[in-house]
Amino acid sequence: MRIKVDLESDALYFRLSEDDIEESEEVAKGVVVDFNKTGKVVGVEILNVKDNFTIEELSKLNVELPIVLAK
Repeated sequence: MRIKVDLESDALYFRLSEDDIEESEEVAKGVVVDFNKTGKVVGVEILNVKDNFTIEELSKLNVELPIVLAK
């Protein structure tokens, strides 16, 4: 997974898979979901991030990972 903040294009992008993007759909105003050829979500883009988040908020993105216990 990759997270990219692109201030030049004013977008925040979550790349969930490296699969090729086959189709994109704007599911809400300023929210675009990318799909692979089987319909799996491979990315989510949020547009106009500077209108919705401060630079300080964007610089403090946290990733919360699950704890996986070995059996």
